[in-house]
Amino acid sequence: MKKFWKWKNQAQTETMPEARTLFLNGTIAEESWFDDDVTPQLFKDELMAGSGDITVWINSPGGDCVAAAQIYNMLMDYKGNVTVKIDGIAASAASVIAMAGTKVLMSPVSMMMIHNPMTVAFGDSGEMQKAIDMLASVKDSIINAYEIKTGLSRTKLSHLMDAETWMDANKAVELGFADEIMQRTTTDEVEVPQVSMLYSKANVVNSLMDKVAAKCAIKSEETRKTKADDLMDRLNLIKNWR
Repeated sequence: MKKFWKWKNQAQTETMPEARTLFLNGTIAEESWFDDDVTPQLFKDELMAGSGDITVWINSPGGDCVAAAQIYNMLMDYKGNVTVKIDGIAASAASVIAMAGTKVLMSPVSMMMIHNPMTVAFGDSGEMQKAIDMLASVKDSIINAYEIKTGLSRTKLSHLMDAETWMDANKAVELGFADEIMQRTTTDEVEVPQVSMLYSKANVVNSLMDKVAAKCAIKSEETRKTKADDLMDRLNLIKNWR
């Protein structure tokens, strides 16, 4: 399991009154939470290990929509205030998690992106139709989170997702996805991300295809490459055999 979250001051107590801080950096559940009971429970146990208000720093290009939905629900059910601060990017599934914030703040140089959910499907026309219906249902559930936060109509939100909408902090505040733009304050609690946060649809799709290939025992492009020396050795064996 590759953890994509990290706590600071995880358990708020009388002797440790400082607010709890949660960092979400990188891809959300790069190893999918689908059919995984352990990782979601671990996240929930850590979330419920303390009390009081929480600040959630998000810098993520997105990831698994199942994981994002569960994290959103957990944060919505949390008893304390949840302040979301986007200091880099909150794209795709990460934008859904951001909607759980009691208050959402964005850095002046941060970005948010919303789009339609994507998947990869195999099979006949019946299987393709099932995938289409599933994506439509997932889109509806995502719109639910956006609608609660922004107050925009479902039709407007659907159009924004269809267009793969990128928003700077000002636009996000204007549309209701964020409440305020962060002002200059101490940055002691901000972590430097350990991975690049540049969103790339091609990278996301290629990463997913590699996972599918591994599950289906299909070799990826990299593993299919054969060194020139290996080819020469094989040719020599053929010549010697003759």
